[in-house]
Amino acid sequence: MKILLAVDGSSFTKRMLAYLAAHDEWLGGGRHEYTVLNTVAPVPARAAAVIDRDTLKAYYADTSEAVFKPIRSFLKKQGIEATFAGKVGHAPDVIAKTADSGDFDLLVMGSHGHGTLGNLVMGSVATKVLSACKTPVLLIR
Repeated sequence: MKILLAVDGSSFTKRMLAYLAAHDEWLGGGRHEYTVLNTVAPVPARAAAVIDRDTLKAYYADTSEAVFKPIRSFLKKQGIEATFAGKVGHAPDVIAKTADSGDFDLLVMGSHGHGTLGNLVMGSVATKVLSACKTPVLLIR
């Protein structure tokens, strides 16, 4: 299986990784191909216009790497190799587009689990991904 893991470094990402580690069918035996995706919100256009392009690229890369570092360590302990991808944009759109265009068999992501009322008030990346993504999604609360 080709699996996309959408991560943001939050406690919900940690919970999702713990769930996967506790279930050998997801992480055991090296049967799957993993890509770990982190999405960084773009710097506002007015600010980006006055920042050197290399500085901006470094900022995006450093921000994703801060999220990836503990995940790299975790996956290494599990004996899992993965590809890491940091992208810039609106998280729900980037995650859904990456899952669909990358021909992934499954997208796995953590969810806050606010429920319907919370989604109405605050919105939810998970809810937006579910509505935009054609790839099957496994949400871990």
